[in-house]
Amino acid sequence: MMDNNELLKLESTALNIRRNILRLIRAGQAGHVGGALSSVEILTALYFNILNVDPKNPKWPLRDRFVLSAGHKCLVLYSALAEKGFFDKSVLDTYGDLDSIIPGHPNMHKLPGVETNTGALGHGLSIAGGMALGLRMDKSPAKVFVLMGDGELAEGSNWEAASAASMHKLDNLLVFVDRNKLQISGPTVDVMSYEPLDERWRSFGWSVRTIDGHNIAAIINNVKDMPFEKGKPSLIIADTIKSKGLSFAEEKVNYHYWKATPEELELAENDLDLIEKELKEKIERSAGK
Repeated sequence: MMDNNELLKLESTALNIRRNILRLIRAGQAGHVGGALSSVEILTALYFNILNVDPKNPKWPLRDRFVLSAGHKCLVLYSALAEKGFFDKSVLDTYGDLDSIIPGHPNMHKLPGVETNTGALGHGLSIAGGMALGLRMDKSPAKVFVLMGDGELAEGSNWEAASAASMHKLDNLLVFVDRNKLQISGPTVDVMSYEPLDERWRSFGWSVRTIDGHNIAAIINNVKDMPFEKGKPSLIIADTIKSKGLSFAEEKVNYHYWKATPEELELAENDLDLIEKELKEKIERSAGK
């Protein structure tokens, strides 16, 4: 069972990451905010509890690897890396600049902590599978983690990679599917349904669990069970809310990509201030004040 104080600290980190995302939107005036906000708790759990990484030595051979397959969610990756100390937070203010090291999709040649370039959907799992296989051949204790979007599953290359990971028994590989149920063109079940999603992945030889993707304790407790079954890759279907944290944008498809107005930015700041107030009250109750 996770210590309550540790959990509250992680929730505070998640709020900081949401504020970093808003900072990026202010800098670039637009961005893929919906999937970034729905993934905040996943990256908070990974970078601040699970991943064995060193910001001072981002190419450390024994590090765990994280692959953001849904590269358009880069705002949450940049925000988490900055919060972890891979680079100074002032870099966030360069988002949208032509020569910025944090472009519209992650670039491993520009930014420390980025393991591979992702942009065109459906390639991250193939890359991660290769990483996992290579690490196992090297007898490395490192693990590989992937974040995919549910809309991304329409790309056929994902299912080729899923088959290969199962055949090679890559139990050092764990994938999160951010099931926020919306993609740029509408609800995922209307565009290209893969439900029941858990049974589909099991039919490809994966061990599958479904959790609340905003419950940090649940994320950590399940990842600690990796591999869920020996000799099988693990998959977590994380049920999430698109644009989580912004009351005016939650579960609205038109905030998949957000061109922010000054009025909306003010509303967003107010929403995050309210989350901070509620979190402070939880911390005070926990401390017995």
